[in-house]
Amino acid sequence: MSSTTEQDPPSSPAAAAEAPGRSWQGVRALLVRLHFYAGVFVAPFLLVAALTGLVYTFTPQLDQIVYGDRLSVEQVGEEQRPLAEQIAAARTAHPEGALASVVTPAGPEDTTRVVLTLPELGEKQRTVFVDPYTAKVQGDLTTWFGSTPLTTWLDDLHRNLHLGETGRLYSEVAASWLWVIVAGGLVLWIGRSRGQRARSARGVLLPDRTARGVRRTRSWHAATGVWLALGLLFLSATGLTWSHYAGERFGQLLDAAKGHAPELDPLLPGAQPPAEEGGDEHAGHGGHGTAEESPKADPADFEAALAVARGAGLGGTVTLTPPADASSAWVVAQSDNVWPVHYDRVAVDTTKGEVTSQTRWADYPLLAKLSKLGVQGHMGVLFGVVNQIVLAVIAIGLIAVTFWGYRMWWQRRPTREDRKAAVGRAPARGTWRRLPVPVIVIGVPAVAALGWALPVLGVTLACFIVVDVAVGLVRRRSAG
Repeated sequence: MSSTTEQDPPSSPAAAAEAPGRSWQGVRALLVRLHFYAGVFVAPFLLVAALTGLVYTFTPQLDQIVYGDRLSVEQVGEEQRPLAEQIAAARTAHPEGALASVVTPAGPEDTTRVVLTLPELGEKQRTVFVDPYTAKVQGDLTTWFGSTPLTTWLDDLHRNLHLGETGRLYSEVAASWLWVIVAGGLVLWIGRSRGQRARSARGVLLPDRTARGVRRTRSWHAATGVWLALGLLFLSATGLTWSHYAGERFGQLLDAAKGHAPELDPLLPGAQPPAEEGGDEHAGHGGHGTAEESPKADPADFEAALAVARGAGLGGTVTLTPPADASSAWVVAQSDNVWPVHYDRVAVDTTKGEVTSQTRWADYPLLAKLSKLGVQGHMGVLFGVVNQIVLAVIAIGLIAVTFWGYRMWWQRRPTREDRKAAVGRAPARGTWRRLPVPVIVIGVPAVAALGWALPVLGVTLACFIVVDVAVGLVRRRSAG
């Protein structure tokens, strides 16, 4: 339901007589107009987001095609070499920079990732891939918080079209309006006039193959939108949580509700915290600092930290990050995205061989859990290939719904010799005058609150209103 919709005729003479006055038919008329304009002007943003998101969904498979010789081992062995030996091999091949972290293999066919920080790479890193069975270095890549160059490029394409912070507005516009278009389309389709198709589950969920012309197109547009609705609402909500402006509001909500994930205390017992010196807000993100910040780490200590973490119950793939300074502990973070998920983290004192602090997934507040799972699901990594297939179906469905919406707009164009036009006319103006007073009294503060919570939605809606009023004034003067 991501584009235009046909304006339904009144269902009866009585309804037609009531139309000029304030009635609940005015709410429907307003929804038709809002759905139409949102579809016409926002659908291009949704189409770009769907196309780029569809490609990004398959980054695991694309990475294997492009970088398979580094990401996967040549032959799965029976026993892995000690982690310290693998790290030493990576450092022999790449002695430059500082040893920032090590990521253990996610599966038996995966390589170990030894991550190095170099000043000239900024917030990016050099990742060296090592065969865990032979300790042979298979190659290296410049990565961004664990992502390959291809995944990083596609991620930037989806988030900001490679236009930086300004480009992020496109994706926030799409996420801000997607739920509005979906919700409005659902209301219009499910609550349509009785003069149309019967109010049955079949009539709502399946397209009407007996219809012709614009009604047939609308049937496919709406029925497909119903099937996609939950998925589209999920993508809208999760996309907004890490958008620029709405994401900031969401962070304020988490602050107020104390819904942030528990923080791991990396300070060693009895140690004094280092003096705050400020710095890049990305420093330490994902366990990656800069070469100046990371002290030299002994490969043997990685082995010791891993052994303590395994004893504390952290299974599967983990990321081991050495201490940032002498007063800090090692950090070992679990990242298992296959259900049931595991995101436990522990701070380890390798000299004593003990855990000094820990955060468990079970202890996350509900909002923190929903936020984390939502982001992982949006990225297609939560349930492996099943998550990818679901996202691909939603993206393809959104592309189809958008196409049908524009097709309706074209099909409704005037075709008479004296009244030709390239596209159909917009629904009638002035529908707000037909709204019941309670709707106006409740609706205006609600829209204002939404505009605060979703600033991009509020600004673009205000622009729609200003343009609509301006067009109305121009036409009125022309008619006069």
